[in-house]
Amino acid sequence: MKKVVYSPGEPSGIGIDLIIKLSNSKQWEALNIPVLTLSDPTLLNERAKLINQKIKIENIENIENIDLNKKGIIQNLSVSRCKNTTPGKLYKANANYVLKILDYGIKLAEESNRTGLVTGPISKENIIKIDENFTGHTERIQELTGSKDVLMLLASKKLRVALVTTHVPLSAVPGLIDEKIIMDKAIILHSELKKKYKIKDPKITMLGLNPHAGEGGKIGTEDAEILIPAAKKLRKIGIDISFPVSADTAFTGDVLKKTDAYLAMYHDQALPVLKALSFGKAINITLGVPIIRTSVDHGVALDVAGKDGSNFSSLLEAFKAAKKLIK
Repeated sequence: MKKVVYSPGEPSGIGIDLIIKLSNSKQWEALNIPVLTLSDPTLLNERAKLINQKIKIENIENIENIDLNKKGIIQNLSVSRCKNTTPGKLYKANANYVLKILDYGIKLAEESNRTGLVTGPISKENIIKIDENFTGHTERIQELTGSKDVLMLLASKKLRVALVTTHVPLSAVPGLIDEKIIMDKAIILHSELKKKYKIKDPKITMLGLNPHAGEGGKIGTEDAEILIPAAKKLRKIGIDISFPVSADTAFTGDVLKKTDAYLAMYHDQALPVLKALSFGKAINITLGVPIIRTSVDHGVALDVAGKDGSNFSSLLEAFKAAKKLIK
């Protein structure tokens, strides 16, 4: 039977609120796939009271013992104790708790290809206080699964965007862009669009690094010297990818209709477009790794945690996507 493991992320944020609210909605049973939450039960109970939700926790010791979801019931496996359950403020003491839960979720997903991992939002800022090399969910999954390469894909019903570079300073991006990284990321994207999305001949639109895709070398030379040669080589091996397109026109209606996925050079180049069109309805998918992992499209929202303003729509979409992607 297909199963989903949920790692709620930062306990001071809304990740825990979302699973509580979702479990009390009609969509919880309609998911028709069992969800195992990894959390401190004390955190679940205290947060439920704060947001005026009634829940029942079923303590699970083995993932094989979980059943289909029932309204108001959260099947939970306690991995570690949360040091501070107060919402709205980051606590360094909770950073290790977050990592232990995430790592355990990755382990469960890796042990069975019938188990997917859905992750709530984390605070990289807080985890870096105890692990200065931590850069995010995607890179952690790559490390623990021993994957050669990895690709972050943000997707909604309206568009898909993959990122060549992720959580790095903008000043570092040009130095990270070369033919190899472009080709490696494009090959993963092409392969996973065929495998996971069943697209026979994926069409990839590559965004230029510089304004106007360099304008023939007048606004930067990377597009002409790196991106175009990479596109030529990719086309020779059968990958339908465009030459670099200026990001300011790449999302117009005509281009969007002809594109199965965009390959963006850096984090904020394309994600503002996706979030403007689909915020709350988009999800994050990790490609190039041996597990199914999806996530919400938003952050920890400390200002909303423990209050009644959180919306579980992105989490619901992440569960639906995980279910669909599990074979």
